[in-house]
Amino acid sequence: MLSESVRKIHSDFESDLIGVSNLKDLEDVRTKYLSRNGLITSLFDELKNLPKEEKPLAGKLLNELRDFASNQFKSLKDKLELSSSVDNQKIDLTLPASFKKLGSRHLLTQTLDEIKTIFKGLGFSVFDGPELESDYNNFEALNFAPDHPARDMQDTFFISKDYLLRTHTSPVQIRVMSSNKPPVRAIMPGRVYRNEAVSSRSYCMFHQVEGLYVDTDVTFAELKGTLVSFAQQFYGGDLNYRFRPSFFPFTEPSAEMDITCYLCHGKGCKVCKQTGWLEILGCGMIDPNVFKSVDYDSEKLTGYAFGMGIERTAMLKYGITDIRVFFENDFRFLKQF
Repeated sequence: MLSESVRKIHSDFESDLIGVSNLKDLEDVRTKYLSRNGLITSLFDELKNLPKEEKPLAGKLLNELRDFASNQFKSLKDKLELSSSVDNQKIDLTLPASFKKLGSRHLLTQTLDEIKTIFKGLGFSVFDGPELESDYNNFEALNFAPDHPARDMQDTFFISKDYLLRTHTSPVQIRVMSSNKPPVRAIMPGRVYRNEAVSSRSYCMFHQVEGLYVDTDVTFAELKGTLVSFAQQFYGGDLNYRFRPSFFPFTEPSAEMDITCYLCHGKGCKVCKQTGWLEILGCGMIDPNVFKSVDYDSEKLTGYAFGMGIERTAMLKYGITDIRVFFENDFRFLKQF
Protein backbone atom coordinates (compact mmCIF):
# COMPACT_ATOMS: atom_id res chain seq x y z
CA MET A 1 0.00 0.00 0.00
CA LEU A 2 1.04 3.65 -0.49
CA SER A 3 1.10 4.33 3.26
CA GLU A 4 3.63 1.54 3.78
CA SER A 5 5.82 2.97 1.01
CA VAL A 6 5.65 6.38 2.70
CA ARG A 7 6.79 4.92 6.06
CA LYS A 8 9.63 2.96 4.42
CA ILE A 9 10.94 5.98 2.46
CA HIS A 10 10.64 8.10 5.63
CA SER A 11 12.76 5.59 7.52
CA ASP A 12 15.29 5.16 4.71
CA PHE A 13 15.65 8.94 4.32
CA GLU A 14 16.45 9.37 8.03
CA SER A 15 18.99 6.56 7.87
CA ASP A 16 20.71 8.04 4.83
CA LEU A 17 20.95 11.46 6.49
CA ILE A 18 22.75 9.99 9.52
CA GLY A 19 25.74 9.05 7.38
CA VAL A 20 26.05 12.44 5.63
CA SER A 21 29.17 14.43 6.62
CA ASN A 22 29.73 16.75 3.66
CA LEU A 23 27.80 18.72 1.09
CA LYS A 24 28.56 16.27 -1.74
CA ASP A 25 26.99 13.35 0.10
CA LEU A 26 24.03 15.53 1.06
CA GLU A 27 23.44 16.40 -2.58
CA ASP A 28 23.40 12.68 -3.41
CA VAL A 29 20.63 12.16 -0.80
CA ARG A 30 18.64 15.06 -2.25
CA THR A 31 18.93 13.63 -5.71
CA LYS A 32 17.81 10.20 -4.47
CA TYR A 33 14.68 11.44 -2.70
CA LEU A 34 13.72 14.99 -3.75
CA SER A 35 14.81 15.38 -7.37
CA ARG A 36 12.39 15.19 -10.29
CA ASN A 37 13.03 11.45 -10.58
CA GLY A 38 13.49 10.89 -6.85
CA LEU A 39 11.66 8.33 -4.68
CA ILE A 40 9.32 10.83 -3.03
CA THR A 41 8.39 12.43 -6.33
CA SER A 42 7.63 9.02 -7.85
CA LEU A 43 5.10 8.32 -5.04
CA PHE A 44 3.05 11.31 -6.19
CA ASP A 45 2.74 9.64 -9.58
CA GLU A 46 0.97 6.71 -7.92
CA LEU A 47 -1.87 8.91 -6.61
CA LYS A 48 -3.69 8.67 -9.93
CA ASN A 49 -4.01 4.90 -9.53
CA LEU A 50 -5.71 5.08 -6.08
CA PRO A 51 -9.47 4.97 -5.53
CA LYS A 52 -11.04 8.38 -5.28
CA GLU A 53 -11.88 8.04 -1.57
CA GLU A 54 -8.22 7.18 -0.65
CA LYS A 55 -6.58 10.08 -2.51
CA PRO A 56 -7.09 12.83 0.16
CA LEU A 57 -5.41 10.83 2.93
CA ALA A 58 -2.63 9.60 0.64
CA GLY A 59 -2.01 13.13 -0.64
CA LYS A 60 -1.75 14.39 2.93
CA LEU A 61 0.81 11.70 3.82
CA LEU A 62 2.91 12.48 0.73
CA ASN A 63 2.90 16.22 1.40
CA GLU A 64 3.98 15.63 4.99
CA LEU A 65 6.78 13.32 3.81
CA ARG A 66 8.00 15.82 1.22
CA ASP A 67 7.90 18.72 3.72
CA PHE A 68 9.73 16.64 6.31
CA ALA A 69 12.46 15.63 3.85
CA SER A 70 12.86 19.16 2.52
CA ASN A 71 13.18 20.69 6.00
CA GLN A 72 15.66 18.05 7.14
CA PHE A 73 17.71 18.57 4.00
CA LYS A 74 17.78 22.36 4.39
CA SER A 75 18.67 22.19 8.09
CA LEU A 76 21.58 19.83 7.52
CA LYS A 77 22.78 21.82 4.51
CA ASP A 78 22.93 25.04 6.59
CA LYS A 79 24.95 23.27 9.30
CA LEU A 80 27.43 21.81 6.80
CA GLU A 81 27.89 25.16 5.01
CA LEU A 82 28.50 26.94 8.31
CA SER A 83 30.98 24.28 9.37
CA SER A 84 32.78 24.54 6.04
CA SER A 85 32.97 28.34 6.35
CA VAL A 86 34.41 28.11 9.87
CA ASP A 87 37.00 25.58 8.73
CA ASN A 88 38.11 27.92 5.95
CA GLN A 89 38.56 30.74 8.45
CA LYS A 90 40.78 28.80 10.79
CA ILE A 91 44.13 30.46 11.43
CA ASP A 92 47.29 28.43 11.39
CA LEU A 93 49.42 30.12 14.05
CA THR A 94 52.53 28.34 12.80
CA LEU A 95 52.43 30.20 9.47
CA PRO A 96 54.63 33.31 8.98
CA ALA A 97 52.81 36.59 9.60
CA SER A 98 51.47 38.43 6.57
CA PHE A 99 51.80 42.19 6.28
CA LYS A 100 49.62 44.57 4.33
CA LYS A 101 51.55 46.60 1.81
CA LEU A 102 50.72 50.24 2.34
CA GLY A 103 51.19 52.93 -0.27
CA SER A 104 52.95 56.21 0.39
CA ARG A 105 52.89 59.76 -0.86
CA HIS A 106 54.93 60.60 -3.94
CA LEU A 107 58.35 62.10 -3.21
CA LEU A 108 57.29 65.41 -4.74
CA THR A 109 54.24 65.51 -2.47
CA GLN A 110 56.42 64.72 0.55
CA THR A 111 58.83 67.50 -0.42
CA LEU A 112 56.03 70.01 -0.99
CA ASP A 113 54.36 69.11 2.31
CA GLU A 114 57.65 69.64 4.17
CA ILE A 115 58.16 73.02 2.50
CA LYS A 116 54.61 74.12 3.34
CA THR A 117 55.02 73.02 6.95
CA ILE A 118 58.18 75.10 7.34
CA PHE A 119 56.67 78.25 5.84
CA LYS A 120 53.45 77.85 7.80
CA GLY A 121 55.64 77.83 10.91
CA LEU A 122 57.12 81.13 9.70
CA GLY A 123 53.66 82.70 9.47
CA PHE A 124 52.82 82.16 5.79
CA SER A 125 49.39 81.19 4.50
CA VAL A 126 48.93 78.86 1.50
CA PHE A 127 47.08 79.91 -1.67
CA ASP A 128 46.60 78.29 -5.05
CA GLY A 129 45.35 79.41 -8.45
CA PRO A 130 44.34 78.14 -11.91
CA GLU A 131 46.86 76.46 -14.20
CA LEU A 132 45.16 78.03 -17.22
CA GLU A 133 46.10 81.66 -16.75
CA SER A 134 45.67 84.97 -18.55
CA ASP A 135 48.57 86.65 -20.31
CA TYR A 136 47.98 89.68 -18.09
CA ASN A 137 48.43 87.83 -14.78
CA ASN A 138 51.26 85.63 -16.05
CA PHE A 139 53.32 88.36 -17.72
CA GLU A 140 52.04 91.93 -17.95
CA ALA A 141 51.09 92.44 -14.30
CA LEU A 142 54.46 90.99 -13.30
CA ASN A 143 56.36 93.66 -15.26
CA PHE A 144 57.31 91.49 -18.23
CA ALA A 145 57.99 93.70 -21.24
CA PRO A 146 56.02 92.89 -24.43
CA ASP A 147 59.21 91.66 -26.13
CA HIS A 148 60.44 89.57 -23.18
CA PRO A 149 61.82 86.15 -24.37
CA ALA A 150 59.45 84.28 -21.99
CA ARG A 151 56.55 85.39 -24.18
CA ASP A 152 57.99 83.53 -27.14
CA MET A 153 56.17 80.40 -28.30
CA GLN A 154 59.36 78.38 -27.75
CA ASP A 155 59.00 78.85 -23.99
CA THR A 156 55.26 79.09 -23.37
CA PHE A 157 52.25 76.90 -24.14
CA PHE A 158 49.73 79.42 -25.46
CA ILE A 159 46.10 78.28 -25.58
CA SER A 160 44.97 81.44 -27.35
CA LYS A 161 46.20 84.99 -27.79
CA ASP A 162 45.21 85.93 -24.25
CA TYR A 163 45.45 82.63 -22.34
CA LEU A 164 48.22 80.15 -21.66
CA LEU A 165 49.38 77.38 -19.35
CA ARG A 166 51.07 79.32 -16.58
CA THR A 167 54.86 79.32 -16.76
CA HIS A 168 55.30 79.97 -13.02
CA THR A 169 53.12 80.32 -9.93
CA SER A 170 53.82 84.07 -9.73
CA PRO A 171 50.39 84.94 -11.23
CA VAL A 172 48.89 83.67 -7.99
CA GLN A 173 50.78 86.53 -6.29
CA ILE A 174 48.80 88.94 -8.47
CA ARG A 175 45.54 87.20 -7.57
CA VAL A 176 46.36 87.20 -3.85
CA MET A 177 47.34 90.87 -3.74
CA SER A 178 44.36 91.88 -5.89
CA SER A 179 41.92 90.31 -3.44
CA ASN A 180 43.66 90.98 -0.11
CA LYS A 181 44.72 94.17 1.59
CA PRO A 182 48.22 94.30 3.10
CA PRO A 183 49.83 92.93 5.13
CA VAL A 184 50.03 89.79 2.99
CA ARG A 185 52.27 86.83 3.80
CA ALA A 186 51.63 83.82 1.56
CA ILE A 187 53.14 80.95 -0.43
CA MET A 188 51.69 79.62 -3.69
CA PRO A 189 52.52 76.03 -4.67
CA GLY A 190 51.39 74.37 -7.90
CA ARG A 191 52.16 72.89 -11.33
CA VAL A 192 53.65 75.02 -14.09
CA TYR A 193 54.36 74.40 -17.78
CA ARG A 194 57.12 75.41 -20.17
CA ASN A 195 57.69 74.41 -23.76
CA GLU A 196 61.16 73.00 -23.17
CA ALA A 197 63.02 69.94 -24.43
CA VAL A 198 62.80 67.05 -21.95
CA SER A 199 66.17 66.04 -20.51
CA SER A 200 67.73 64.92 -17.27
CA ARG A 201 67.69 68.53 -16.04
CA SER A 202 64.46 69.93 -17.54
CA TYR A 203 60.86 68.88 -18.12
CA CYS A 204 57.85 70.42 -19.84
CA MET A 205 55.81 70.26 -16.61
CA PHE A 206 57.10 70.73 -13.08
CA HIS A 207 56.14 72.20 -9.69
CA GLN A 208 56.99 75.46 -7.98
CA VAL A 209 56.47 77.19 -4.67
CA GLU A 210 56.51 80.96 -4.71
CA GLY A 211 56.00 83.29 -1.82
CA LEU A 212 55.64 86.93 -0.93
CA TYR A 213 55.41 89.23 2.04
CA VAL A 214 54.03 92.75 1.72
CA ASP A 215 53.78 95.30 4.52
CA THR A 216 55.25 98.62 5.58
CA ASP A 217 59.03 98.70 6.05
CA VAL A 218 59.76 95.17 4.77
CA THR A 219 63.50 94.87 4.13
CA PHE A 220 65.89 92.68 2.17
CA ALA A 221 67.38 91.63 5.50
CA GLU A 222 63.99 90.10 6.44
CA LEU A 223 63.97 88.25 3.12
CA LYS A 224 67.41 86.81 3.81
CA GLY A 225 66.48 85.83 7.35
CA THR A 226 63.33 84.02 6.17
CA LEU A 227 65.11 82.08 3.43
CA VAL A 228 68.09 81.18 5.60
CA SER A 229 65.71 79.87 8.26
CA PHE A 230 63.91 77.79 5.64
CA ALA A 231 67.14 76.39 4.18
CA GLN A 232 68.51 75.41 7.57
CA GLN A 233 65.28 73.63 8.51
CA PHE A 234 64.97 71.87 5.16
CA TYR A 235 68.57 71.04 4.23
CA GLY A 236 70.24 71.03 7.67
CA GLY A 237 71.67 73.60 10.05
CA ASP A 238 75.34 73.06 9.15
CA LEU A 239 75.16 74.40 5.58
CA ASN A 240 76.78 77.55 4.25
CA TYR A 241 74.78 79.93 2.09
CA ARG A 242 75.22 82.98 -0.09
CA PHE A 243 73.11 85.44 -2.10
CA ARG A 244 74.21 86.45 -5.63
CA PRO A 245 72.85 89.42 -7.62
CA SER A 246 70.46 88.37 -10.38
CA PHE A 247 67.57 89.69 -12.47
CA PHE A 248 63.83 88.97 -12.47
CA PRO A 249 61.29 91.33 -14.10
CA PHE A 250 59.05 91.43 -11.01
CA THR A 251 61.71 92.07 -8.34
CA GLU A 252 64.33 94.78 -7.86
CA PRO A 253 66.90 94.20 -6.49
CA SER A 254 66.95 90.47 -7.29
CA ALA A 255 69.16 87.65 -6.08
CA GLU A 256 69.70 83.92 -6.25
CA MET A 257 70.40 81.88 -3.13
CA ASP A 258 73.06 79.17 -3.10
CA ILE A 259 73.87 76.57 -0.47
CA THR A 260 76.85 74.30 0.06
CA CYS A 261 76.92 71.37 -2.39
CA TYR A 262 75.40 68.34 -0.64
CA LEU A 263 77.82 65.92 -2.36
CA CYS A 264 81.24 67.52 -1.99
CA HIS A 265 80.44 69.78 0.98
CA GLY A 266 81.88 72.80 -0.79
CA LYS A 267 85.03 71.17 -2.19
CA GLY A 268 83.86 71.11 -5.80
CA CYS A 269 82.42 68.24 -7.86
CA LYS A 270 80.63 67.43 -11.13
CA VAL A 271 77.18 68.23 -9.75
CA CYS A 272 78.11 71.74 -8.57
CA LYS A 273 80.41 72.24 -11.58
CA GLN A 274 83.43 72.45 -9.28
CA THR A 275 82.09 75.59 -7.56
CA GLY A 276 81.10 74.02 -4.24
CA TRP A 277 77.70 75.79 -4.46
CA LEU A 278 74.20 74.81 -5.59
CA GLU A 279 71.45 77.29 -6.48
CA ILE A 280 68.17 76.59 -4.63
CA LEU A 281 65.91 79.58 -5.36
CA GLY A 282 65.46 83.09 -6.73
CA CYS A 283 64.23 86.08 -4.75
CA GLY A 284 64.11 89.84 -4.49
CA MET A 285 62.19 92.92 -3.42
CA ILE A 286 58.89 93.37 -5.28
CA ASP A 287 59.15 95.89 -8.12
CA PRO A 288 56.95 99.01 -7.69
CA ASN A 289 55.41 98.34 -11.12
CA VAL A 290 53.94 95.09 -9.73
CA PHE A 291 52.39 97.03 -6.84
CA LYS A 292 50.93 99.43 -9.38
CA SER A 293 49.16 96.59 -11.23
CA VAL A 294 47.35 95.52 -8.03
CA ASP A 295 46.63 99.07 -6.76
CA TYR A 296 49.11 98.91 -3.87
CA ASP A 297 50.78 102.17 -2.84
CA SER A 298 54.49 101.62 -3.53
CA GLU A 299 55.30 104.80 -1.58
CA LYS A 300 53.99 103.24 1.64
CA LEU A 301 54.48 99.51 1.06
CA THR A 302 57.45 97.28 0.41
CA GLY A 303 57.68 93.54 0.04
CA TYR A 304 59.72 90.60 -1.07
CA ALA A 305 59.07 87.55 -3.23
CA PHE A 306 60.84 84.25 -3.80
CA GLY A 307 60.37 81.09 -5.80
CA MET A 308 61.80 77.58 -6.03
CA GLY A 309 61.24 74.44 -8.07
CA ILE A 310 59.99 71.42 -6.10
CA GLU A 311 61.71 68.91 -8.38
CA ARG A 312 65.02 70.72 -8.12
CA THR A 313 64.64 71.03 -4.36
CA ALA A 314 63.97 67.30 -4.01
CA MET A 315 66.86 66.46 -6.36
CA LEU A 316 69.25 68.53 -4.25
CA LYS A 317 68.09 67.07 -0.96
CA TYR A 318 67.96 63.41 -1.99
CA GLY A 319 70.80 63.28 -4.51
CA ILE A 320 68.63 62.58 -7.58
CA THR A 321 70.35 63.30 -10.90
CA ASP A 322 67.50 62.91 -13.42
CA ILE A 323 64.24 64.90 -13.18
CA ARG A 324 62.42 62.42 -15.43
CA VAL A 325 62.27 59.75 -12.72
CA PHE A 326 59.64 61.80 -10.87
CA PHE A 327 57.14 61.21 -13.70
CA GLU A 328 57.96 57.67 -14.88
CA ASN A 329 56.11 55.91 -12.01
CA ASP A 330 58.88 53.34 -11.68
CA PHE A 331 58.04 51.43 -8.49
CA ARG A 332 61.72 50.65 -7.88
CA PHE A 333 62.36 54.38 -7.55
CA LEU A 334 59.19 55.35 -5.71
CA LYS A 335 59.46 52.70 -3.00
CA GLN A 336 62.79 54.16 -1.85
CA PHE A 337 60.90 57.11 -0.40
